[in-house]
Amino acid sequence: MPEGTIDLRSGLTVWRAKHGPPRYFSPLLNDASCEVVIIGGGITGALIAWELVQIGVDCILIDQSTIGGGSTSASTALLLYELDTPMAELAGQLGEDDAVACYLACRDAIGKIRNVTDELGNDCGFRMRASYYLAEHPSHVEGLMEECSLRRKHGMNVEWLRGQEIGERFSFNRPGAILSREAAEVDVVQLVDVLIERSIERGVRVYAESPMASFRETVKGVSVRLDCGCEVNASKAVFATGYESERYLGRRLGLLKSTYAIATSPITEFTGWHERSLLWTSARPYLYLRTTDDRRAVVGGGDIDYHDPISRDALLQAKAAELETSFRSMFPLLDCEIECAWAGTFGETKDSLAYIGTPAERPSTYFALGYGGNGIVYSVIAAEIIRDLYRGVPNDAARLFRFGR
Repeated sequence: MPEGTIDLRSGLTVWRAKHGPPRYFSPLLNDASCEVVIIGGGITGALIAWELVQIGVDCILIDQSTIGGGSTSASTALLLYELDTPMAELAGQLGEDDAVACYLACRDAIGKIRNVTDELGNDCGFRMRASYYLAEHPSHVEGLMEECSLRRKHGMNVEWLRGQEIGERFSFNRPGAILSREAAEVDVVQLVDVLIERSIERGVRVYAESPMASFRETVKGVSVRLDCGCEVNASKAVFATGYESERYLGRRLGLLKSTYAIATSPITEFTGWHERSLLWTSARPYLYLRTTDDRRAVVGGGDIDYHDPISRDALLQAKAAELETSFRSMFPLLDCEIECAWAGTFGETKDSLAYIGTPAERPSTYFALGYGGNGIVYSVIAAEIIRDLYRGVPNDAARLFRFGR
């Protein structure tokens, strides 16, 4: 692993259990030039490459490791528009209009993922799902009811469920829940694979195992020097490497967290799991659950402050056991075994919002820093913002996620 980088995940993720090892891409071993060099081959980089190549931009995409093999492959890929910061709380920080605009941008991004899979001709396991934001304790009910009312006020398709209604739908009960009809799920590794394949067909050059040794802005644009000694020159660069981008930005914007997840063997009947909905709780750290298109259950949570990969991974067995206990208590009738357990590292900001755009100190460089639990949703927003910034077209969301906000 290149010096200064962070081990993003450990254990066997559900996507690697399903798809096997990542596809091989050769490293870049010669000097190259392009209009835009994209650094990072996860879901963010793949979506940005797809958006840019469709408007005729000559792109090179490089990754220090495997394509789609970093934090993307550790994602549980619940597509929720809700931020880690509730709308009511965010309104206190930004004002109600901007808080609502952030939520609506995230909601609309879910539909755009469906549009992307339609364009690709492969659904990549995309399914619209209802989501239930479960009150974990009676003391959480009042706050969630107020949150539900605020969202409904601004046109979001939500309703409040009482405990009795939850018990009628599931094999567990909670004192209340916000039901949303505007959530979804996807196989994020398959989505990356298909995006990269289609982008290559349109001319994007993709290289893996190509760690970057240095980066600098030049009179003509940017220069990326790789560990092998070769150099990529471009008019613009895009950093799509998550919070690791901060060392090239030169400042810290978020805090690191570790999260944990498990996945079951395929399940024949989802007894007690109404419509295989997405589930997440008001507890902090919260528990979140989904199913996959090959009929597995995925359970995540147990977030802690990140210290180092060794400390994170030392807790994997205990955290997996905690997640399994929570899962079994909610769905005692499901016949399955736990087949996968993994840990991942992610970043979060104080307001749970991504940072997307060009900071003043890096005029030739775009950053797509999708912090928090909305990583894939933010990736969609980032791809559109960066596409529009590159071609000089206004984008209403750019203001919401700008640097210096």
